[in-house]
Amino acid sequence: MSSYEVDLLITNVKVFNSYYKQFRHGMVAVKNGQFAYIGDGDSHRFSAAVTVQGEGRHLIPGLIDIHLHIESSMVTPATFSHGIIRRGVTTIVPEPHEMANVFGIEGVQEMMAASQNTVCDMFYGIPSSVPATPLETTGGSIEIADIDELMTSGNIACLGEIMNYVDVIRDPDCKTNHILRHVKESYPHLVIEGHTPKLLDLDLHRIMLAGVDSDHTHQSIEGMTARIAAGMFIELQEKSMTPEVMEYVIRHDVAEHFCFVTDDVMTDRLAWEGHLDHIVRKAIHMGMSPEDAIYAATFTPARRMKMTDRGTVSPGKVADFLLLSDVNEFVIDEVYKKGHLVYREGDSYLQTVEDKQFPAHFYRSVQLCSLTAEDLDVHVPIQDGLYRCRAMIVKDGSTFTEERLVDIPVRNQRLCWQESGYGLIATFERYGKNGNRAYGLIGGDTIQRGAIATTYSHDNHNLLVVGHQVDDMLAAANHVVGVQGGFCVAGDGSVQAALDLPVGGILTEAPLEETAVQVEQLVSAMRGLGYKHYNPIMSVSTHSLPVSPALKITDHGLIDVNAGKVVPLIVERVGDLVSV
Repeated sequence: MSSYEVDLLITNVKVFNSYYKQFRHGMVAVKNGQFAYIGDGDSHRFSAAVTVQGEGRHLIPGLIDIHLHIESSMVTPATFSHGIIRRGVTTIVPEPHEMANVFGIEGVQEMMAASQNTVCDMFYGIPSSVPATPLETTGGSIEIADIDELMTSGNIACLGEIMNYVDVIRDPDCKTNHILRHVKESYPHLVIEGHTPKLLDLDLHRIMLAGVDSDHTHQSIEGMTARIAAGMFIELQEKSMTPEVMEYVIRHDVAEHFCFVTDDVMTDRLAWEGHLDHIVRKAIHMGMSPEDAIYAATFTPARRMKMTDRGTVSPGKVADFLLLSDVNEFVIDEVYKKGHLVYREGDSYLQTVEDKQFPAHFYRSVQLCSLTAEDLDVHVPIQDGLYRCRAMIVKDGSTFTEERLVDIPVRNQRLCWQESGYGLIATFERYGKNGNRAYGLIGGDTIQRGAIATTYSHDNHNLLVVGHQVDDMLAAANHVVGVQGGFCVAGDGSVQAALDLPVGGILTEAPLEETAVQVEQLVSAMRGLGYKHYNPIMSVSTHSLPVSPALKITDHGLIDVNAGKVVPLIVERVGDLVSV
């Protein structure tokens, strides 16, 4: 009998069988980019173009991340692929709602175009919530006609996270409900992703009735068990991996109802710490078996997104796989994509950087003049006195904020925020649409001096400025405006650290490692000004996210997220000013 010709043969490996969730010793053959044979038969039956000695290592499917935002790493799709391939991530479902908020459907299309030749497979989620709420000004929007156009691309995995859960529940005629009804009628088999923080009981069931059947937000035992019991799929990101949650998913038979995702990964963590591999490794260290952790990063995410061609090492599936030298520490030796070696530990892989990957107007998106001190005066048309005001309180451990009522003096129709012990937070509409601006007070675990300015402010990406000294706020804000977007930290009247993001005001085309160093410098500078948070960049950039509880700010004003409405900065007059 003639030998069976294959492209690649890997011998002497422990192969992960997803259907039994166990490792089995044998060999793996690959032909035409697909797995052709998995078993313990005689290797002499095969004539292989390339043979790899497995040396007893563990062979598992390539990791699959079905909920993430490339823009959160502030790099291009090509750079992102370069960073995650070496982390064993071979397939992702990015949702580019950040770029969509800047450029609408063109932003989505250009992100898709920029990922056409990446090593990692990218199947996109259509942004469903652009803008996230009607309570903000964005550069673009995604409408039903845009969804229909994007569905023709052939590269769509799902409708991205439904963020405006408040209106979905309370307003049957809101834009998001129109989108949901259209998608359910026109594309009944399309996966619909959710964003349902803290919803329980009737509200949870109403959002599911609308068509939303997953959640990736911060999980508690109460919320997670209610979701699983109702049939909602859970996507666990790192902030949900508390000891209580992990103990629950380890001890209970819920493996088919959750997977691991990353959602948002900062550039420095991607470069130095890891991506989905870090999540798998952490799960193992928290007591989950390697088999269960691998299953939750390969099989269940593939099934959630109806990717029946991948996620397992079995005949006919795409030959994306990893070779691990230590499964308990999840040490990746080699990564293969469609049967081709794309990464080997110890080899040097230089990133080819391409400038101007996007249309020219993507580099001219910040339509603002330089700020002056007058722009940071909070004018209030009321008489002098002491007034009770709303303050946004930052809390370490979460991107959620709290509302606190504080007493602030008003003199000559100006809010004297610098006398309050609180900082000023301000946002400026930057698309040249209406010139809106809004002001608030900020305290808690944020900076205690200096200033931060950024256009990397979810999801509207208007100019956001936080600070205690006007000179610092102007230095930071005007640097960002001058370079067409970015992130800047200032202190003592000058810039201390900056990351320029000229692509739509939210991305850089610089190499991953170079960007990671700049991000580390930003974080160090923020912490040097007193910021106390596990992720200062994500914390400050979500101060403008009006779907993330509890008090946030957009160019429309302060937002009571749970009520879904704009609320005034000044609540009431509490007394006269005391003469000194």
